Amino acid sequence: MKKIGKQSYILDNPVSILETASIVGKKESDGPLAKYFDICLEDEFYGEKTWEKAEAKMIHTAVENVIRKANLTTSEIDFILSGDLLNQCISSSFGVRDFEIPFLGIFGACSTFVEGLSIGSMLIDGGAGNAGIISTSSHFCSAEKQFRFPLELGTQRPPSAQWTVTGGAAAVLSKNGKGPYITSVTLGKIVDRGIKDANSMGSAMAPAAISTILTHFKDTGRAPSYYDAIITGDLGYIGKEIVLDICKSEGYQLSSVYNDCGVLIFDKDRQDTHSGGSGCACCGTVFSGYFYNQLKNKKIKKMLLVATGALMNSISSQQGESIPGIAHAVSIEI
Repeated sequence: MKKIGKQSYILDNPVSILETASIVGKKESDGPLAKYFDICLEDEFYGEKTWEKAEAKMIHTAVENVIRKANLTTSEIDFILSGDLLNQCISSSFGVRDFEIPFLGIFGACSTFVEGLSIGSMLIDGGAGNAGIISTSSHFCSAEKQFRFPLELGTQRPPSAQWTVTGGAAAVLSKNGKGPYITSVTLGKIVDRGIKDANSMGSAMAPAAISTILTHFKDTGRAPSYYDAIITGDLGYIGKEIVLDICKSEGYQLSSVYNDCGVLIFDKDRQDTHSGGSGCACCGTVFSGYFYNQLKNKKIKKMLLVATGALMNSISSQQGESIPGIAHAVSIEI
């Protein structure tokens, strides 16, 4: 059995992350991690007529670049797993339609990138392919338009709000390669603590992150000190503090190794992003840019990557529903 404990899986054959690619928008290009991204855009329309078309083009570019960087051809890729925030995952399906590679659209909201890493690594470990691509995207303007208010309204954002990252990310997983390797997966379960405020996503998603992190420790018998870095996807400043506080109350001190992609991608004071970054591309670009570099250079040798997502849409919010959260985790080692 590969399964251990309640929700975790140890891979018999660790799966190599062969290469990554990232592309980000103007605001992300002005942030502290700019030098780690492959492409930094000056125009968030990316030469297209709509934000949605721009987002699909970002996924296309990320996938095209990661295939080139991995020195592979499309015929050597067995599958693409991709998802985004737009209805019916149109950024992904339109973005990868020209590659003629078997495609599975996935949705985990902002947890989609790690959901893809989880499914993709288990497929390869199980013998269902030799190489696969995981990709995702989000766009501030398309997300605001779909989930909140048209930008033309100029609606004031509360301090708890996060800024959806504009960007696209892709990674090639392979049964061959020199690492870094995905060695284990902890699949998350839906956790809903009754939060209804769509402008406080960090507090809505933090309980799911806590559940997955604690389950991972219990399933594997590991302590936080096993990892050089424990990174959540896009909880921002509010969600990060909740995770630290609750995990400490449960006997797990994370402060020396823990951070969040939504905290890292922007300069909160200089860029006025309130509680930090969010969106599918938040975890996707920060990992594909910054953390993959840290792993390849062995500045980090063991990390737990935990992406979080809010499983809601505009209709559920309008109908007064609470916000279910999800978080998936992968252990990545070099």
